[in-house]
Amino acid sequence: MTHEPDPRRWKALAVSLTAGFMGLLDVSIVNVALPSMQAGLHASSSGIRWVVSGYALAFGLVLVTGGRLGDAFGRRNMFLGALAAFVLTSALAGAAPNETTLVLARLAQGVAAGMLTPQNTGLIQDLFRGAERGRAFGMFGAVVGISTAVGPILGGFILAVFGAEDGWRWVFYVNVPIGVLAFALALRLLPRSEKKQLKVSSEIDFVGIALLAVAVLGVLLPVIDSDSGGFKQLWWLFIVAAGFGFAFVRWERSVVRRGRSPLLDTRLFTETPGYAAGAAVGALYFCGFAGIWLVFAMFFQQGLGYSSLQSGLSVTPFALGSAVSAAVAGRLVPRFGRRLTVTGLAMVAVGLLGVALLAELVTPSASGWAFALPLLFAGVGGGMVISPNTTLTLECVPVRMAGVAGGALQTGQRIGTAIGTAVLASVFGMVIGHGYPVALTVALSCAAFLTCGALVLALAELRARRHRASEQEREARAADTAAADVHRG
Repeated sequence: MTHEPDPRRWKALAVSLTAGFMGLLDVSIVNVALPSMQAGLHASSSGIRWVVSGYALAFGLVLVTGGRLGDAFGRRNMFLGALAAFVLTSALAGAAPNETTLVLARLAQGVAAGMLTPQNTGLIQDLFRGAERGRAFGMFGAVVGISTAVGPILGGFILAVFGAEDGWRWVFYVNVPIGVLAFALALRLLPRSEKKQLKVSSEIDFVGIALLAVAVLGVLLPVIDSDSGGFKQLWWLFIVAAGFGFAFVRWERSVVRRGRSPLLDTRLFTETPGYAAGAAVGALYFCGFAGIWLVFAMFFQQGLGYSSLQSGLSVTPFALGSAVSAAVAGRLVPRFGRRLTVTGLAMVAVGLLGVALLAELVTPSASGWAFALPLLFAGVGGGMVISPNTTLTLECVPVRMAGVAGGALQTGQRIGTAIGTAVLASVFGMVIGHGYPVALTVALSCAAFLTCGALVLALAELRARRHRASEQEREARAADTAAADVHRG
């Protein structure tokens, strides 16, 4: 059947990416406002830490479930419901009168964002085909990269405008007018989902949800709580996570054998070409990439005495480079494929090592300007990683599984983000006694090492893709030869 493209697909994509940007932005924008929150609410250090950690934890826990619900009951319905919940919980967080209310609002906000995010990749799979899909994923990759990098900048700007005392409330309030506008536009532009006669009990794998939630919780909780002894006190949760992860895989396979709808069809990883490798590349890249922002914030603010806004502006070259290259790289995926990812990862590693070297060579007062060029170089490389990797990872995924595949991909990235942030912050803290430049050098060298790990995986996938292409070419030639023989006979 011929695919008829929706004439409003690009406008619908713009609306969905705007909403997705808000959800991803709230992972990092809050960091610079934590001192303001603690002073304004007279909150404890542990409570304020959970304003960040609780959001990340809830976000990561529900991504796969949100994708599955979108696949089963329609992405438009899930998008609108999750967006409404995100706007409401943002308003509740901004108006929070005390620490407990703020933490609970952030947990609920994380759930809403986790339900919202996988609808973006699902909608792209639904609305676009061929080269247009690469362009759409390029825009999505730009949103993912920019939202992570621009959070500290925007947070510092909001605090500068609204003041340190109550400025943190506007970090949340800013979502409300944008979210309301996005909701109104989504009602008009998002394609209506086909009505399906589905039973929740048969379509939603509640046992799978519970098993996966415990497995993800077991990984994220010790990592998120690492700065207060999480690894030492909660190390046993990794064993629990491994056990529940194994049980989850076994359960999902049994659900497929019985002909029911699994939460996460494990055939995505075993039978979908490129999916497992692409998901691993994404997770490991975020492990190295996402943690550098906290390290830079500590270096500039604690080490050099920068304000939150000055600290954010110092890493702007990375965000700018990533934004431009992600949009361009999305269009080049059909031509260059996995080579884009390989080149981008190499550029990120070189750029981070360049910053690590300059931290030792230049005076601290000149660091902001000295880091600009290697950060721009790394940012251009970063834009060549996220969007092409997303496109290539999801290109062979059936449309009916697009939401859950996108959710699983994002879950890997959230886990990578949590682990990378904890590891790099711990490394920075361990060597801080030798000076802030040395601590930055060592932490960024670790980030470059993790990026090189992702590069090795990407090179292996590049070889595998070439092997698959040659196999398909041989099969096509064999089929042509057989057809010619039949014709001659």
